[in-house]
Amino acid sequence: MDMHMKFGFGRSALAGCVAIPIISALPLIAGAQTEEPKTRAPVERADALPVLGPKPFIDYFKPIPVKGKLSKEAWGAAEVGARDQGNGLEDPNMTQWNYWDGQILKGDDGKYRMFASRWDQSLGHKGWGQSKGVWAVSSSVFGPYRDMGLTWPDDQDGKGHNVTALRLPDGSYAVVVSETRNGDVFVSPNIDGPWRNLGGITVDQSAFTSVKTPGDISNQMPAQPWKASNVSIMARPDGGFEIIQRSGQILISRTGILGPYKVMGDSIYRGISGIPQRDMRAYEDPVIWFSGGWYHVIVNHWRERRAYHLISRNGIDTWRFQGLAYESGAKFIRYSNGVVNNWNKLERPGVVIEKGHVIAMSFAVVDTAKEAQVGNNGHGSKVVVVPFDGARMDHDLANVEK
Repeated sequence: MDMHMKFGFGRSALAGCVAIPIISALPLIAGAQTEEPKTRAPVERADALPVLGPKPFIDYFKPIPVKGKLSKEAWGAAEVGARDQGNGLEDPNMTQWNYWDGQILKGDDGKYRMFASRWDQSLGHKGWGQSKGVWAVSSSVFGPYRDMGLTWPDDQDGKGHNVTALRLPDGSYAVVVSETRNGDVFVSPNIDGPWRNLGGITVDQSAFTSVKTPGDISNQMPAQPWKASNVSIMARPDGGFEIIQRSGQILISRTGILGPYKVMGDSIYRGISGIPQRDMRAYEDPVIWFSGGWYHVIVNHWRERRAYHLISRNGIDTWRFQGLAYESGAKFIRYSNGVVNNWNKLERPGVVIEKGHVIAMSFAVVDTAKEAQVGNNGHGSKVVVVPFDGARMDHDLANVEK
C-alpha cells in the first residue's frame, strides 16, 4: 500500500514542512546533548532527498490503530493534538514519571515487553541523569504497556538510561545500558528476568580510536577510555555482535556480547552523498538492524529534528543513503481515523522485528521544548509505537543495486 498517496504524508506532503525553531537544553554531563540556544529548519526539501528505492523510509509508516480513545484532555501541549493514551507507555496523568527509550521484544508467550527508562517528572527533562531501567508488558505491540517496575532493582538501585534490548542467539535475552552506565549488559534466560549483570562492554581501539560524536574524527587524537553513548546493538546473522554508537562508528565483536569490540573505522555518515555534512555533532540516537538482506541504520539530527536512513550489505562499510526516515511535523504519526499527532521531539528510535521484517517503530517523544519541561507543569515524555510496513520496504529494496 502506497501510504503517501492514501494518507498524504509522503514526499510531496513533506515538501512544505518547516521545523519551527524552539529553545532546548540538557545538562552538561557525559553523553548528553549540549544544545545551542535554538534548533533550526533543515536546508534541504524533504522531497528532494535522494533515494535508492521507489520511496523513502517515512512512506512505509502505517496508521496507528486506536487502542483507547483520542483525547484532547491528555497531558501535553495542544500542538500534539488529540491522542490515544493507550498507545505505548506513559504516565497518564503526568504526576509521577517521564518515560524514555522503549525497545520492544516479543516473548514466547505472545506478549510484548518494552525495556525503557523513567525518572521523576517533577525534576523536569533535565532529571534524565537520574533515570532507572524499567520493563513493561502489553498483549499488543502498540500497547497500552503496564509498567512492571525496575528491571534490576538490586543493582545500583535500578540505575539505567539509553536502555536497549535484544534476544541472543542461544534464545536468552540481554539489556544494554549506556550514557549513565558504561555499556553494562544484563542477561536472563527469561524475558521477564531476573536479570544478572554480566559485565561491561570492552572496546579495542588499536586500529581506530572511538570518538564522542560524528563531528569528531577518529585517529586525530590519542585514544581515550571508551565511553558508551547512544549504543544500539544487534546480533549479526554471521554470529557476531555489532554496535553503532553516537559517533556513527561501527564496532564488531566476534567473541561474545561483551567483546572486545573492534572499532571498524570513522563515522559511517562522513562523506556519504545525500546525508548533510553540516553540524555533524548533532547526529545522535542511531539504531541498527538487519532485514531484507541489508543492514539498516536510522540516525537523528537533533538540531534539525530530522532523521535519515542508510543501508549496507555487510553492515561495516559501503553504506548508502536511502533518504528521509522521519521528521517532526511530517504528519506520519497518524491514526486509522486520519487524526495526526505532532510531537515536538522524536528521539531514541527502536525497531520491532517479526518474521524478519520491521512491523513497528518506537520513539521517545516530547510534547514541547525540553527546557519547558520543568516538572509539575503538564509537560513530559512518553514512548509511542507506530506501525511500519517493513515487508514492503524489504521487497522494494531487494534489488536496488541492479
